[in-house]
Amino acid sequence: MVAVWVVWGSHMIGELLIPEPEMAKSSSVVAKASASAKRSSAKAAPAPIEEIGPLLAAASPEAGQKTFKKCKVCHTIDKDGANKVGPNLWNVVGAHRAKRDGFKYSDALAGLGGNWGYEELNAFLSKPKAYAPGTKMAFAGIKKASDRAAVIAYLRGLSDAPAALP
Repeated sequence: MVAVWVVWGSHMIGELLIPEPEMAKSSSVVAKASASAKRSSAKAAPAPIEEIGPLLAAASPEAGQKTFKKCKVCHTIDKDGANKVGPNLWNVVGAHRAKRDGFKYSDALAGLGGNWGYEELNAFLSKPKAYAPGTKMAFAGIKKASDRAAVIAYLRGLSDAPAALP
């Protein structure tokens, strides 16, 4: 009986002192595969989004106003309105990106340049962090293209001279 305990005990001590080679190998393979997956997902290009032009013709500004309610937490829309957490969005369609007086934009948006055209707004509203990595905007985005078109149609009307439709 003592011999059984000695053999069993030495086996347990051996397992503690010397790891099994297969386990060490498989765990490093898993770690490498996991790291590789993280790198490849970080480099993956965002999925293409639908062109907004064809959807704007049928878009309802009234539906866009309803969808825009979640945006009002951070944005105002009144002519000469104050900025909140986000900039005032009066006359945003066609306006210069990151150029609202009195609002400090993230470097990600400030570095883009150009104007907020229909396709640019569509891409940004789809997934702000994918469009401008490093943006301070925490909003996840509007998934449905028809909802984005409606919001953009609504924003287009918030102007003394709305931008021409594409």
